[in-house]
Amino acid sequence: MQLSRDGAWVQPARRVLSPNCDDRPDGSVIDLIVIHGISLPPGEYGGPWIDALFTNSLDPAAHPYFAALQGLRVSSHVLIHRDGELVQYVPFTRRAWHAGHSCHRGRQACNDFAIGIELEGDDQTPYARPQYEQLARLIRLLRQHYPAIDAEAVVGHCDIAPGRKTDPGPAFDWRHLATLLA
Repeated sequence: MQLSRDGAWVQPARRVLSPNCDDRPDGSVIDLIVIHGISLPPGEYGGPWIDALFTNSLDPAAHPYFAALQGLRVSSHVLIHRDGELVQYVPFTRRAWHAGHSCHRGRQACNDFAIGIELEGDDQTPYARPQYEQLARLIRLLRQHYPAIDAEAVVGHCDIAPGRKTDPGPAFDWRHLATLLA
């Protein structure tokens, strides 16, 4: 695994470009990784639905749950499927729309300075070993290129939006990730 010279893209990753991004504010330093969990519909894995959500092409009639997502404009930098496959939607150098209203270390608007990594999963289902392995490789690579990301700067969505978000949830094994990163 490697990053492009400008630090924008990870190789190898399947690219599915999301329009749901914009420029980071001038002077932004990437110093946070936010781990998310996503499954569409909830508790179901595989299929084209996450790609469709992040590219504004999710058919609200395809599943009853999708009607509530109509008009939602969100993205993440990267998704790690349960088999470890990487999909990148937004270059790391741009701001993905993944954190929403958020705060870390007293700073609001975490999207300005964070990289969002989605794991295909939910709060109750244990994440898969290939996901942890791929996540650890990606975090190590990002820390090399973005040295302001310290050990305490890898957090869950629940940590930056408490009360509003629960992902990656209690099924995520933070100790196992720490062991892989050691």
